[in-house]
Amino acid sequence: MSTLGTIDRPATHDPQKQDQNMTPPISETPARDTSGATESSQNRTLEMQLIPEALARAHMNDRLHEAETERRALRLAAARRMQRRAERASL
Repeated sequence: MSTLGTIDRPATHDPQKQDQNMTPPISETPARDTSGATESSQNRTLEMQLIPEALARAHMNDRLHEAETERRALRLAAARRMQRRAERASL
């Protein structure tokens, strides 16, 4: 007896009560090759998790470079002021 499910009464998921014509035997279904799928998905997930860390590292690197440039500029300005002061004092 073949029973098709409806919205109100869905077909059962019990293997003993299913229609044998609808499910192919396991030997006929080809096996999927998933040898590298889990590795690539795990690697992709890891890369996605590390993106914010890489962005933060790049941002901090830029900020450190800006701060070093600013410190150099301040030291140069102070050195020029001291040089002018020394020149005025020598006159």
